[in-house]
Amino acid sequence: MSTGPSVTSTKRILVIEDNPDLAYGLRNNLEIEGYEVEVAKDGTKGLSRARAARPDLVVLDLMLPGMDGFRVLRALRDDGIAMPVLILTARGEEADKVRGLRLGADDYVTKPFGVLELLARIEALLRRVSAPRKNGGPPTPAFDKFGAIEVLAPSRTVLRDGSPVLLTPKEYDLLIALLLRDGAVITRSELLMEVWGYSAEVMSRTVDTHVAELRRKLERDPANPKHILTVRKTGYRLAR
Repeated sequence: MSTGPSVTSTKRILVIEDNPDLAYGLRNNLEIEGYEVEVAKDGTKGLSRARAARPDLVVLDLMLPGMDGFRVLRALRDDGIAMPVLILTARGEEADKVRGLRLGADDYVTKPFGVLELLARIEALLRRVSAPRKNGGPPTPAFDKFGAIEVLAPSRTVLRDGSPVLLTPKEYDLLIALLLRDGAVITRSELLMEVWGYSAEVMSRTVDTHVAELRRKLERDPANPKHILTVRKTGYRLAR
């Protein structure tokens, strides 16, 4: 079943993978979906091709001979090359996922993975890049940080001082809404619309209740927050 043509008719993908069987399988399945695919068998060649060809997306194995995937990823981002990068990690290597996202990866797939999962993630990344943003806003970054807090968007993971913080789905969505304003004020009505889907006319303490809980989990002193700030009679903003 092909789901790709709506976003893949001219999309070019670079696969950087040293395992010939896996590289062949990836190439074959991606080409069936309508992508134009190039394979590089090591990090040095992959980095060179990414710089020269500027593909629409890179599938990058982290465990490569010579120049590993982390170094490739860092070099791409240091060069200002912003195409989506999907990293391939070994099962259970949580530290690799976090490090990859910190370096600028957009998403990850854990080996062994199903073809349909990989295709779905690639299509989602390409749609995210090409689709117009809601309200003209920026896309959610794969990795973000303020104070002692780190946000890993692909897995919806939040860390405080390196340890996971358990947020409810709405608490996480609220945090992302604040982050995307990049320090600007967001009103309670806007938060109700964006996070809960309520109309602007609905009067609710839902936002304030969730903000209080978010502060309890993320701020060192919730009573005197340094990051999630109240703007009197208006709403909230996030200070980095």
